[in-house]
This record gives sequence, structure tokens and C-alpha cells, in this order.
Amino acid sequence: MGNKKGRRRRFGAVRQYRSGRWTASYLGPDGERIRAEETFETKKAAEVWLSQVEADLSRGDWRAPDAGAVNFRVYAEKWVEERELAVRTEDLYKHLLRLHILPTFAELDLDEITAPRVREWRAERLRTTKAKTTVAKAYRLLKGILETAVDDDLISRNPCRIKGAGKESATERRIATVAQVDALADAIGIRWRLMVYLGAYGPMRPEELAGLRRRDVDTDNVIRVRRAEPERTNGKRAPGPTKSDAGARVVVLPAFLHKELRQHLAWFAEKGPDGLVFVGEKGAPFRRTSFGRKWRRARAVAGLPEDFRFYDLRHTGHTLSTRSGATLKDTMVRAGQSSEKAALIYQHSDEERQRDVAAGLDGMVRAERAKHHTGKSAHHKEKPTGS
Repeated sequence: MGNKKGRRRRFGAVRQYRSGRWTASYLGPDGERIRAEETFETKKAAEVWLSQVEADLSRGDWRAPDAGAVNFRVYAEKWVEERELAVRTEDLYKHLLRLHILPTFAELDLDEITAPRVREWRAERLRTTKAKTTVAKAYRLLKGILETAVDDDLISRNPCRIKGAGKESATERRIATVAQVDALADAIGIRWRLMVYLGAYGPMRPEELAGLRRRDVDTDNVIRVRRAEPERTNGKRAPGPTKSDAGARVVVLPAFLHKELRQHLAWFAEKGPDGLVFVGEKGAPFRRTSFGRKWRRARAVAGLPEDFRFYDLRHTGHTLSTRSGATLKDTMVRAGQSSEKAALIYQHSDEERQRDVAAGLDGMVRAERAKHHTGKSAHHKEKPTGS
């Protein structure tokens, strides 16, 4: 047998301490010597460790031992800052970080966030948070941040590995009847009734209604949605483009809204082509908080449940448009929604088709109102029987 004394390893080096335990080291890609953070009971164990490091280097999977020593709070806040987010999305991410993620992970380094810690955090959030959808949103955000950390070679694997944890169980969206939409419009007051109707039969988003100007409204019942003005959590408006490219669109209103539209422009809208269509009693742009109070009172008067949101009027509009004969593409164009191009590339909905949809919607609403009115008249004519 040959003498192995003094034989050098092809990769790395091992050495025995006086205690009898072994250490291992190797030269990193930058030429700096890197020593194993642990010691080994045997020389064989130290050599196996070096073999694993060598394999990682050859596969391109090697990561510097201190790469993950980056504070999570610093990394997460920079992650949000570097993304071109819509203002409401940025507000949501900061809210989720502040209330649900940072209290647990703020002081940890990226490589200290393990799968067991993530499971424990999620279980605690589910126990203490009423809105389970919020926990799903927070989990998705945490997973997204740590996935970028993987891409940045700061950690080797994303510790967010709970199947289905980021999915929200979508509750069935409520639909108001035509009579309930009318009841909401009557109860909310004359200044805001058009907003209810445009939310339902436009159907327009709250931030689109907030940014609506006189120049966007034509006298022939056409509204051109050009921009949106969402209100941030600090109460300030953030004027900008619509939610997506599809949001910039032409909406043809059903004919029964012609009088409502003319009256509102004459009585309540700001003057001049750039004047806001919807302003408060004191002439200022309407605020979510003040409108919310009016909405809640009107909702109670109309007999709608507490979880019926203004945004649900859009779902009402979608449903009624479909019932009036609109195709999926017609409804999407009307609502300013994007979708998979592959599924809809051969469908088309131009302004002429939008007029057909509006006419169908007009006929349906008028028919429903007539039925509702007839039913109320018959009810009032009934006489109580004497005993």
C-alpha cells in the first residue's frame, strides 16, 4: 500500500483540533478562505461536508455562508420601495407588514426565517385575526419577499411552503335587485344618487367615479373613463391612470339615466370642463369616510346586509348586463377588466355593441321597475278583512 501521509486534498482542507474534533475549510469564488461553522466528529464527516460544498459550486448552487445575514425588516421595506406598485397596493403591503409580518420577523435575518417559524406565525395569525383573507394576503406577501431573496442568492430555499396558505376562499358576491339599487339611490340622497347608479349600471369603480370630470361626460349618455383618483390611507388622493389599460374605456349608459345625468351635472358638478362630477356639500372632493357613513345608512334603509359593499354594485351591473344579452367580452369591456388574451382574442366589443348592451340593460331595468311598481300598487289596493 502507498503511504497516504502528507497527501493533499483536491478540494479544500481538513485539520484536527487538539480536542480530537475536525474542521474543514475551502477557498471561495472570491479567493477568501471559508471555514465550516461547525466541527466534525470524524475526518470522514469533514470530508463529506467538503464534497457537498464542491458539488454545490459545480452546480452553481453555492451560496456564501453569511449571505442570508440580512435583516428582514430592511430587506422587506426595500422590496416594497423598489416595486412600481399602485398606490393602494403599496398602502396594503405596508399595512400587512406593519400589523401582521414585522411584529414576528422584523428582528430576524433572512436565513433565520425557517419553515417551522413560518408555520407557527401563520397558525398564530389565524387564531387572532378575524379576517382570514387578511392572513392569506400577508402570507402571499411574505412568500413573495422571500422568493426574491432566493433569486438574490441570499437564501437557498423559500421557507413559505404551506400548500394553499396564500389562497383566499372567495365568498359569493352579493347581487342587488333593481328595486334595491333604486332604494339605495333614494336613501343616499340626491347629491349621491347618480354615483349609486353609475356604480351599478356603469359599472364604474369608486376611484374612477372620484376622478370623473365634466369633459368625460357627453350629452348623449356616454362617459369616457380616462383616469382614477384612489384615496390613500392618509386621506390624500392619488390621481393617475386607471387600474389597468382596459380600465380606460367608453361606457354607454342606459337611456333611463339620461335625466339623472343631466340633473346632476346642472345641480352638483363643479363648473368648467375639468370640474369634478362628484363633490361634497362644501365643494370639496368626496372622502371615503364621509361617503361611507351615508352608504351605511342607505344600505340599512334599503334592507341590504352589512357586508354589501359599494363595490358589489359592479357585480350587480355585470349580472344584469349578461342577462340582457351581453357576451363575456362585452361585460369585460364595459367594466374595464383585463383577462387572458388567449381566451378572448377572437371576441370583440366596440362602441356600437356597447350601445346595444346599454339598450338591453335599459329595457330590463325599466321592466323590473314596472313589475315592482305594479306589485306595490296591487298591495296598496288590498283591503283588510273585517272580523
